[in-house]
Amino acid sequence: MNEATPQNGIPESKSCFVGIFGRPNVGKSSLMNALVGEKVAIVSEKPQTTRTKITGVLTRGATQFVFLDTPGLHRRKSKLSDYMNQQVTESVADVDVAVLVTEAMGEIREAEKTLLESFEKLHMPVILVLNKVDALEKKDDLIVKIADMSSRYEFGHVIPASAKTGENVPLLLEKLEEYACEGPHFFPDDAMTDQPERVIVAEIIREKLLRNLSQEIPHGTAVVVDSMKERENGEITDIQAVIYCERASHKGMIIGKGGAMLKKIATQARQDAEDFLGIHMNLQCWVKVKDDWRNHDVQIKNMGYR
Repeated sequence: MNEATPQNGIPESKSCFVGIFGRPNVGKSSLMNALVGEKVAIVSEKPQTTRTKITGVLTRGATQFVFLDTPGLHRRKSKLSDYMNQQVTESVADVDVAVLVTEAMGEIREAEKTLLESFEKLHMPVILVLNKVDALEKKDDLIVKIADMSSRYEFGHVIPASAKTGENVPLLLEKLEEYACEGPHFFPDDAMTDQPERVIVAEIIREKLLRNLSQEIPHGTAVVVDSMKERENGEITDIQAVIYCERASHKGMIIGKGGAMLKKIATQARQDAEDFLGIHMNLQCWVKVKDDWRNHDVQIKNMGYR
């Protein structure tokens, strides 16, 4: 009989808190979405998409995995950058095992060295995931990267993977099971995230801003859902959201000619939010200017980054 199964045949519950770390744009959010099996974190090709800790939840049998997708560790650019980096450093101590995500090729970056130093101080068990093997042109590059990383830390496991195709994602889950501890589940077994519906909608809108706008504009935006009310008939939820940007010129670009860009962003966001939340909604978006909000503590908090 399995040691985790008592004599009455009912499996003991276990949980495992997993921190997903790495520098910006290595595929951390995509990996968490692949692990959970649903899109719970926004994804874009632009770096620093994730601004705060996003929790994904997966319950498989007796074991509940709680994934913390952290912002990419990066150089300071603003007070918002300070907040994002603080989210990373605080998360290191809050997990049972860390997953360090890096690309399957290329040199080790300073951010990765900093993370390894943090793991070392805490004697943290770490699984190294070399992501984007689907884009690998030469296998020798992967071998070199594995050797270089392994010379710097004693990883519990080293797994080449692809969050995009799902390659070796089941293997990663299998290895993470080794770090699960006996204890209660912290979320309902059918939960996928701990994010409130307002935050989910705001993040989906921000993803569409990242995908549809270029250059610095999306990184200077924040989204706040002011109200979310279900109509009396229960068939439609009315949502009022405000997109904040840093400059008047950016406001015009977000709205677009004749409101075309804002309409496009809102339509895409509504479709994704309806699919994720399983509701019909009427989404209304407005754009307001908050000058240089990323460098003001009060405004950063007002945008929901606490």
